[in-house]
Amino acid sequence: MGELFALFLSASIINNIILTRFLGMCPFMGVSKKSDSALGMGAAVIFVIFVSSIVTYAIYQFILWPLNLTYMDLIVFILVIAAFVQLVEMFIKKTSPSLYKSLGIYLPLITTNCAVLGVALENISYGYNWAEMMTYSLAVPAGFALVLYVFSTIRERLDIANTPKAFKGNPIALIVAGLMAIAFSGLAGLV
Repeated sequence: MGELFALFLSASIINNIILTRFLGMCPFMGVSKKSDSALGMGAAVIFVIFVSSIVTYAIYQFILWPLNLTYMDLIVFILVIAAFVQLVEMFIKKTSPSLYKSLGIYLPLITTNCAVLGVALENISYGYNWAEMMTYSLAVPAGFALVLYVFSTIRERLDIANTPKAFKGNPIALIVAGLMAIAFSGLAGLV
């Protein structure tokens, strides 16, 4: 149990997918202007990564590996992820049109989010068992959502701050993202 907790802490905070590997930067920069949009995107990413990781892991372990079709993993994983993104998109459009509108093009772009595919592929390449895969597949998107929300609250404050004109918008946001990456890298070695 302690090993799973260490894996969760490491994957979500210490080795955060955005701040250490810079995966998933498109929604990180695009949806982080408002905290409610960041929460919606974070929840969507948690669902897509967690469920698609379970399905892709099962497909790999029970179909691709036994039939010696492991070279098909990338194509199969992308199809599974695209199916779940479509499901999430239809659900959000039906239940929360305002959130659907605020997420805009970034919602269907979850399909091409390298963080989503990265988790599915890492579950296989790291050789995780079922419990480790479940923990990792929940920890990574939880860390993604946490950093996305924290960054969105900082960006909301930056919008009203007296920032020099040359740094307004994305330049100051990238500087803050770099500072967050430095701060999170200070946790390296804890686990």
